[in-house]
Amino acid sequence: MDATILGFLLLDGLQNGVVYGLLALSLVLVFAVTRVILVPIGELLMFAPLSLVWLLEGKLPGTLWLALALGGAWAFLARGREALLPVGGGLGVALLLLLALRVPALAYPAAVALVVYLGAATYRVFFQPMREATVLSLLIMAVGLHVAYMGLGLVFFGPEQFRPRPLLEGEILVGLSRQGGLVLLFALLAVVGLYLFFRQSLFGKALLAAAENRLGARLSGISPQEAGMVAFAIASLLSALSGLLLAPLINAAYFMGFMLGLKGFVAAILGGLMSYPVAFLGALLVGFFESFTSFYASAYKEALVFLLLVPALFYQSLRARAVEE
Repeated sequence: MDATILGFLLLDGLQNGVVYGLLALSLVLVFAVTRVILVPIGELLMFAPLSLVWLLEGKLPGTLWLALALGGAWAFLARGREALLPVGGGLGVALLLLLALRVPALAYPAAVALVVYLGAATYRVFFQPMREATVLSLLIMAVGLHVAYMGLGLVFFGPEQFRPRPLLEGEILVGLSRQGGLVLLFALLAVVGLYLFFRQSLFGKALLAAAENRLGARLSGISPQEAGMVAFAIASLLSALSGLLLAPLINAAYFMGFMLGLKGFVAAILGGLMSYPVAFLGALLVGFFESFTSFYASAYKEALVFLLLVPALFYQSLRARAVEE
């Protein structure tokens, strides 16, 4: 291997690693606050660029009807004045998508708003009623939603792959496109933004308190339900933005989110589903490991990446106490 190939592999690993890192941060955030392993995060990631493609072609994506259906169920469960949020949010998202059909520049914020609303509605309809359930029950629900959302993705968008136009054309240097540089810049800004949100804002501190001690947070007046809703909304926002930036580099299809989410899950496991810095560093490790294994043993790269789970799970099993589910 010469220096040129080494540079390509490092850039590729860094670019993939930061995306896995954002997914890992989202998974750790959601699990810490709600104890939900957000398996369908890959589908949320892919729904954003696929909805964008549909809007740019002058068509309303099927994800809008899914979001409105879940929003209707959310309003029914909330009732009273609390129903104003899902009703108002649903109408706002629908109006934004209709405007995006005439103004293409609005397609990007419309796709993001759609996925954020869908993520929040998913929590309210499926997971909030199960707040006293075991982690195993929540995991079963999450896996079921992953299968359902992937199937709906096939119905809504078909089996083809789509490649949206990049926001920035050209290359910064050989092996790194301007779109790839934009992904790195977004990851840096997202990490800094999350750090400031959790350390400087009252809402961020409330989320950390709910993640550390749910009972203590409740006694302090922090609603675990609202904290869970915000955690899902933040995870959906990061997923949507990551999907929009990544799709011009790797294509977008209904089935591609699962593998991305699974690698983010590997990174989150390396961080014990608790530590944000370790999860992000684990994601970089996954990205570099995948890049080099694709060079030396491309046929086995997926299996080798998931082998990283074995020592991490073994180490976690030595630290964890046995809990009966």
